[in-house]
Amino acid sequence: MFEQKSKSLPPVLPKHIGIIMDGNGRWATKRGLPRTAGHKQGAKTFGDITAYVRDLGIPYITAYAFSTENWKRPKDEVDAIMNLLREYLKDAYRFEKENVRVHFLGDPAPLDRDLQEMMADITEKSRNNTGITVNIALNYGGRAEIVEAARRLVQDVRSGLLREEDITEEALSARLYTAGQPDPDLIIRPSGEHRSSNFLLWQSAYAEFIYMDVLWPDFKPEHLDKALWEYAARNRRFGGI
Repeated sequence: MFEQKSKSLPPVLPKHIGIIMDGNGRWATKRGLPRTAGHKQGAKTFGDITAYVRDLGIPYITAYAFSTENWKRPKDEVDAIMNLLREYLKDAYRFEKENVRVHFLGDPAPLDRDLQEMMADITEKSRNNTGITVNIALNYGGRAEIVEAARRLVQDVRSGLLREEDITEEALSARLYTAGQPDPDLIIRPSGEHRSSNFLLWQSAYAEFIYMDVLWPDFKPEHLDKALWEYAARNRRFGGI
C-alpha cells in the first residue's frame, strides 16, 4: 500500500491509464550496469505503480511490456525479459486474493510454451475478479491488432454472422484485445521520447498523452500524481467546442 503523496486527489481521474514503460536500458547504461538490470528494476516499478493505481481506485491500467518489434533486440536481453515475465506471472497468482483481473494483449504464439500456459492459467483464474484490470501488452503491436480485428470481421461476414453493412467502429472495437473495456483516457510515456510506438493505436484516438523526462525505473507514485493533475486540467472536447 502506498501513502497518498498529493494533499488531495484530482477532481477528475481517468478510468483507464496506458503506460509505455520506456527507458529501462538507458537507466542501466547510465549506471554502468547490463541492460537486463534496467528491465529488472523496471519490473519492480511496474508492480509498485500498479498497486498505487489500484489504491487510487482507477479500474484499468495497460502496460506496454514487450512489442512485436522488440524481438530485434539482442537475444540475451530478450531472454532476460522473458525470465522476468516468468517471475512476474508466478507472483501474479496472489492477485486472485487481491481481486485483480489480469488480461494479456498481443499474440502469445511466438512465446515459450510454459509462458503461454502460465498466461492462460492466470487469465482464467482471475477472469471473474472485479477489482482493477491489469492489461499486459506482450508481443503486442497496435497495427497487428487492427489487422487481426479486420480479419475477424471478414470471417464473420463470410460465415454469415455479420452483414457487410454492420461493419462499424463498434464492431471492430469488439474484436480488439481490449473488447469490453473503456478506451484509455490517459497514456503516459516516460523517458523523454515523444511517440506512441505502435501502442493502442485504435483505442488511443482521444486519449490524452503526457510525456515525462524520467526513465521508467525511476518512475514513482509522485510522477503519476503529477500526470493525473495535468490530465485533470485538460479540456477534453472530443471534437466538440
